[in-house]
Amino acid sequence: MRSASGACSLAIFLILLSLLRPGLAIWLTLPSSGTKCVSEEIQNNVVVLADYVVISDDHSHSPTISAKVTSPYGNNLHQRENATHGQFAFTTHEAGNYLACFWIDGHNPGGNGVSVNLDWKTGIGAKDWESVARKEKIEGLELELRKLEGAVEAIHENLLFLKGREAEMRSVSEKTNTRVAWFSIMSLGVCIAVSTLQLWHLKRFFQKKKLI
Repeated sequence: MRSASGACSLAIFLILLSLLRPGLAIWLTLPSSGTKCVSEEIQNNVVVLADYVVISDDHSHSPTISAKVTSPYGNNLHQRENATHGQFAFTTHEAGNYLACFWIDGHNPGGNGVSVNLDWKTGIGAKDWESVARKEKIEGLELELRKLEGAVEAIHENLLFLKGREAEMRSVSEKTNTRVAWFSIMSLGVCIAVSTLQLWHLKRFFQKKKLI
């Protein structure tokens, strides 16, 4: 019983730690031709903030890239060309996978791959706690408690989101099972009907040949 409680506490601590992290830093190596994308499944009404910058070994010239961010329904949220760095911020209005794609736009004299550093923040990680602290005149332990309160609210919202997704999946599963059951019944009925017709046809055939 004590071990189960400890495991539960560890899981909650890991969730809180993941929610309180400053952001998710991603290193992308863009090929000389082609596109590389990253995606994250985000629920509705979540703040997203991201910065990206091109990292080049050649300090005399920085290659430029193009960036495009789209919503799950294909709406364009951010698009920029001939950039060495950039930022995008938005509040989600659709639940699903948000896609950020990067590619070299042609201003790359070396012709080699290009590295891009993407700092992706969502939800509580995208909140400007320094501004909150200055506005509400809080610091130290009180500020950490506010962050923890925000993390708990984020966990609650995530649990509600997962509960809704589970209900949707259960509904789809039940509908699928019902359709499969009806299809099985119909298939059985067709088989019985075909077998009956075959027996009737064979009986008439043997009667015409006076075999029975």
